[in-house]
Amino acid sequence: MLTLERVRQVFPSGQDLVVALAGIDLVLDRGDFLTVIGSNGAGKTTLLHVIAGNLIPTSGRVLIDGEDVTATPAHRRARRIGRIVQDPLSGTAPTMTIAENLALASKRSKRSLAVALTRRRRREFAEVLRPLGMGLERRLDDPAFLLSGGERQALTVTMATLARPDILLLDEHTAALDPANARRIAELTEAFVERTGLTTLMVTHNMEQAIALGNRLVMMHKGEIVLELGGERKRSTKVPELVSLFSHRHIADDELLLETAP
Repeated sequence: MLTLERVRQVFPSGQDLVVALAGIDLVLDRGDFLTVIGSNGAGKTTLLHVIAGNLIPTSGRVLIDGEDVTATPAHRRARRIGRIVQDPLSGTAPTMTIAENLALASKRSKRSLAVALTRRRRREFAEVLRPLGMGLERRLDDPAFLLSGGERQALTVTMATLARPDILLLDEHTAALDPANARRIAELTEAFVERTGLTTLMVTHNMEQAIALGNRLVMMHKGEIVLELGGERKRSTKVPELVSLFSHRHIADDELLLETAP
């Protein structure tokens, strides 16, 4: 589904060069849920930018379903790649209503929103929102800016369920939320990915979350993948062991790496 071949990303910094990605090789099969951890500056966000098309790598290739998309810009990858970021305000159009946001996410043709927002569609949106347990199905006409951070992030995850991209990128999408909402959004995300079998890559600083979610885990450091866990090894790993693995590589000095799930 997603293949990175010797992807290298270098940025100029004064008279020097900063190597953000140092020749990454990575393959995600359809349905893989990969969690990515690493200290600040490890290259996690740069990796997401390269996959999403926000950055064209200095060298190497990015392929989706065997198609080379290395030089394809983000707006042309958008139908195939969904992305949820840390800031709950970024995933929705604030002045549009909940129903309009959902209609925009689910629109697969050039129909206007007025056509998309039929009574039938509104009933469908209400049914999609009801399992969230937040009462959003009764607030379809509320603009998104009236929602709390947790509600907006829940709406963003729901919008991804309607858009059905091939690949979902999660960029610390629970980090800005309070513990209760962070837990709820993580549960919603896990249920959505399990239900759809969506190929997912999630960046997180939260070790417990990284272990609990997904079927694969990689640790990055200085632009390289320095550890990969999968299957039973990942499921049986505990946070202290993962902290120890960081310590053995002298990269456990970032206090965020020691966070546990709320």
